[in-house]
Amino acid sequence: MKDTSDIQKEVQNASRILIIDDHPLVRESLKKIIQRESDLKVCGEAEDRDRALELASDTQPHLAIVDLTLKSSYGLELIKDLCNHHPEVKIVVLSMHDEALHAERVIRAGARGFISKQEVPVKILRAIRQVLNGQIYWSEKAAAHVASKVARPSRSTKDFSLDLLSDREMQVFELIGSGQGSRQIAVALGIDASTVETYRARIKEKLNLKSAVELLQHAICWSNNPKL
Repeated sequence: MKDTSDIQKEVQNASRILIIDDHPLVRESLKKIIQRESDLKVCGEAEDRDRALELASDTQPHLAIVDLTLKSSYGLELIKDLCNHHPEVKIVVLSMHDEALHAERVIRAGARGFISKQEVPVKILRAIRQVLNGQIYWSEKAAAHVASKVARPSRSTKDFSLDLLSDREMQVFELIGSGQGSRQIAVALGIDASTVETYRARIKEKLNLKSAVELLQHAICWSNNPKL
């Protein structure tokens, strides 16, 4: 049996994990999974960008678990902020978004891994430890998607592929799909409505959509089934 000093050393040496998710139940479930591990401990929880950056400064985590959809903010932007202000913090994205579409984006933004919230706890812990050890975590599905992009011939410009969209354009597309108009999107992103219109025009061009109605239909369809 371990004595008190051994347990204290384990706690002191445990990797500090910051959980960033806007759903309290998700945070609580993750915390329970992590706190059962002697080499890991949760050092803080946040539901939005500002609190996450504040806790990153205060607690100096080794790793942050980030959802892509946060309260009043966007996970990809937070990933970039964390990389700029706290480059020593490794990042794993845990999300309900389709990993085949988003895994490559989050890696480009600076994260070191992507895992679906539908995965079992043992795989979530595996992703955490793999990233803490300096490796990138890819699921088999995400790795297959990236490999297929490298192997297949170049796409026709007529293909409907969200891979063509930039991170910001993808964010606008998702907000359109949630039913928000240009003014609402502008407020949510902290940009001018005219800038949102520019993004909408770029999205239509890249996805070969001819009207605002077509854009709305495709965005809503994808929002209801992002695995299409």
